[in-house]
Amino acid sequence: MKAAPWNEPRIVEWSQFLLDSYRRWIGKELIERAGDVTAQAQRLFDASCVVVSHGAEPDPILNYGNHVALDLWEVSWEQLTATPSRLTAEPDNRAERDRMLAQARINGYYDGYNGVRISATGRRFMVEQAVIWTVVDMGGSPLGQAATFSRWSRV
Repeated sequence: MKAAPWNEPRIVEWSQFLLDSYRRWIGKELIERAGDVTAQAQRLFDASCVVVSHGAEPDPILNYGNHVALDLWEVSWEQLTATPSRLTAEPDNRAERDRMLAQARINGYYDGYNGVRISATGRRFMVEQAVIWTVVDMGGSPLGQAATFSRWSRV
């Protein structure tokens, strides 16, 4: 049986970057930070909100999605982590997505994003009040970007 993705050492480490960066920019915790780093990685994966992220490549690839994100985008972990981040938005919505990501790079985060996204099967959904933040390492160097939201509706 394949190990849960949140239990892989690189994902446990990435989860800490996600959580630490969120606290750095937003000033509060995304989840309860009790327990060791593996327990926190599991709590993040099992959270009731969407948490998704991509790396810092020129055409960023998604590198994390918790269970709610996997369900919403209708993909497996393997499919999600092979998807260019831009493909989560329809072509007509990519300019707005790029503008919002640029704002998050400049300011560290962007709060209150609303926009249409598309699942792997073509289902469209409206994201409401998303927070996007820049994921950084302990020295503050950018590693990628992440988003979280609790509200969405099918369109």
